[in-house]
Amino acid sequence: MPVTAAEQTLASTFTGHRSHLVGVAYRLTGSVADAEDAVQEAWLRLAGLSEQARAGIRDLRGWLTTVVGRICLDRLRSAAVRRERYVGQWLLEPLITSGEDDPLDAVVRDDGVRMAALVVLDRLTPEQRVAFVLHDAFDVPFAEIADALGCTVATARQHASRGRRAAAEADPPPRVALEEQREVLERFIQAVASGDINAVLGLLHPDVVLVGDGGGKAKTAFNVVSGADKVARLIIGLMRRYGDVEGRPALVNGDLGLVFAAQGELTPRVEALVVRDGKVAGLYDMSNPDKLGHVPFPDSGA
Repeated sequence: MPVTAAEQTLASTFTGHRSHLVGVAYRLTGSVADAEDAVQEAWLRLAGLSEQARAGIRDLRGWLTTVVGRICLDRLRSAAVRRERYVGQWLLEPLITSGEDDPLDAVVRDDGVRMAALVVLDRLTPEQRVAFVLHDAFDVPFAEIADALGCTVATARQHASRGRRAAAEADPPPRVALEEQREVLERFIQAVASGDINAVLGLLHPDVVLVGDGGGKAKTAFNVVSGADKVARLIIGLMRRYGDVEGRPALVNGDLGLVFAAQGELTPRVEALVVRDGKVAGLYDMSNPDKLGHVPFPDSGA
């Protein structure tokens, strides 16, 4: 069946909003696959409308943003059930990009997509996350958020307020310039390679945390490790066990991190680093293979 000019125009218009919608969906779900699926479902819902119904949409971008939010709410509720049976800590799927030519570059430029910010969002209820992100990050009116959540406007405001308060109390480190991140990362890699625990300690923020997510399928820290001394000793211990392993620097959610291909006993993983006050304030070790299928590991030929 031939595609009409109107259908071609609709598809082209939707494509113009696609990067924005992927960013909304990823920020809501923390899953690359779920984000892509949510955007595809939003397209199907739009394409399934009658011409009259589409003509009645005054702000297509806003309409699509709300639709994606409603779809992601269902996925978040399903994820909350899965987490009750999850082994160890839960981290989002890392988003690896290659630079300005990457179609997802516009997504990771958003400060709210950095790892430290998304980890905070994972502590919210699905309703709080959707209300907070849609309103504070994307200016969706509370009336539309209430419709997506199936609640009153007052309740939607309350959900957003609680999410906003939780984010403020967590105080995630702001994103710093890539040049500063690069300097800290290079010094950190050198310190770890030297095996000198004091050198590693000197580059760790006093309140540093190390969080691992292996999902029971890959080795990593089972519990959150807090404090410079404990984190330094763990890192040095791992280096002594696994030997000299090499990670490829990469942009992980818009910040510098490391991508490790399988090396000996070490399984593939992505390390996201968070820098604060010129030191490493967060280390997120993502090794669950279920969350890394989209990652271009060095040995994959990518």
